[in-house]
Amino acid sequence: MAVEEEVETQKRKYEHLTDLPGVGPATAQKMRELGFNTVESLAIAAARELESAGIGEKKALELIRAARSTLSLSFVRADELLKMRRTVARLTTGSKALDELLGGGLETQTITEFYGEYGSGKSQVCHQLCVNVQLPPEHGGLNSGVLYLDTENTFRTQRIVQMAQNVGLDPESVMKNIIVAEAYTSDHQMFLLENSDTIIKENNIRLIIVDSLTSHFRSEYLGRETLAPRQQKINKHMHRLIRLARAFNAAAVVTNQVMSKPDVFFGNAVHPIGGHIVAHTSQTRVYLRKSSRGPVRIARLVSSVYLPEGERVFKVTENGIEDVSEDEIPTRRRK
Repeated sequence: MAVEEEVETQKRKYEHLTDLPGVGPATAQKMRELGFNTVESLAIAAARELESAGIGEKKALELIRAARSTLSLSFVRADELLKMRRTVARLTTGSKALDELLGGGLETQTITEFYGEYGSGKSQVCHQLCVNVQLPPEHGGLNSGVLYLDTENTFRTQRIVQMAQNVGLDPESVMKNIIVAEAYTSDHQMFLLENSDTIIKENNIRLIIVDSLTSHFRSEYLGRETLAPRQQKINKHMHRLIRLARAFNAAAVVTNQVMSKPDVFFGNAVHPIGGHIVAHTSQTRVYLRKSSRGPVRIARLVSSVYLPEGERVFKVTENGIEDVSEDEIPTRRRK
């Protein structure tokens, strides 16, 4: 009987924190104050993160293990992992060329980073994704909502209306599925993401956007002596983001600013902010830049876990992100 009870416990699915063995209302409230509002967020936590809630390491490990049993996280064979990867979905950017560069669109459970100079189209891509994610899967969407962390006051409802109308969606309905949170400082930005799990779960969110990732960190941490604490915070912030993306099978997108390196005489002197921390955590990095052809933009896949480097062109119009015609492609890029 004891063995049967143990098997039944392993199969049990926990919906709320208070469903977990040994978690009462007071403990659950302390965990919520730390940003763990759902069983999914607890499943991807580290034991030491629960110390502030007065939970010992042994008890914390038991709770995390119970939460993880709900998500069926365990050691698996590669062939089983391949089957699990079939749950990964892809989100269209609105441009067939850009989708092709990304292997069919943006992947869920990963972070895709778009970086470039001002006006290169980073926020425009984010706006388009806010609309496209609400399309049905057969049209490249995920039929779900969006969480948009706005750090530079770039979110514009007018653009959402234009883009929604272009793909045949009702703008008012589209707006209801976009949750916008404006971050005023780097700490506020981290706080919003750390306390977003309930919002994500209750609103069927499958796309998390941070536009931009490094703006506040860049302005608040000045001088080489602040580089270490800045990088530590960015590291923690991005790992929280990837945890949420994996727990909720969501696509995570961050935009990033760039800086120029005057000591670079050959090659590209423009580099993204955040250094190796951001580079290692972003599974896909795309460099966006303007072309000489007005609305045409050039996207270069700089790094990916499995995709080859390459370039594609697209354009930003009143309707949103679109493919370019042959005569709009810069001459030097034509085959």
